[in-house]
Amino acid sequence: MRATLRPHIDYPGPAIAIDAEARRSGDRLSLAYRVSGEVAAVRWPAPATPGRADELWRHTCFEAFVAPALGEAYGEINLSPSGRWATYRFAGYRTGMQQASVEPAPFGPRVTAKTELRLATEVDLGRLAGLAGASWRLGLTAVIEAQDGRISYWSVVHPPGKPDFHHRDCLALELAAPDRP
Repeated sequence: MRATLRPHIDYPGPAIAIDAEARRSGDRLSLAYRVSGEVAAVRWPAPATPGRADELWRHTCFEAFVAPALGEAYGEINLSPSGRWATYRFAGYRTGMQQASVEPAPFGPRVTAKTELRLATEVDLGRLAGLAGASWRLGLTAVIEAQDGRISYWSVVHPPGKPDFHHRDCLALELAAPDRP
């Protein structure tokens, strides 16, 4: 499934476009983000030792929010172009946040041209927030920090009001449960 992310109307970003792709294989989620346009206008985090880190969303970061089609629990995946990542689970809307015991496959940004950056990974979500075998609702998002420090918030869908990727309306995409024999 491919989707185009759009900046929140109140937080315009640099002259870039962001496309994302999500694929499901069993309980594994493959994510790929492509930023094109004036990528030099984006403040990219410096490369870091890969591993878990909190508050990645304060700078340029790609995110995915995944929830079972039924229920209030959901998971959050943060991927920094630095190579750092974070995964969380929530019991309900912004409540019961805990670090999740899942981690993405190694990833790193790939600059394919002066006007394009790609980042891709895969995560096994079978142990996260009741997702095993369920149909999923998915929100693909990004936080982009411009060179001047301004932050823009990108999503497939933005609910009314301030940017809020945790809002159920942001989980606008659906990935069906895997077929069972």
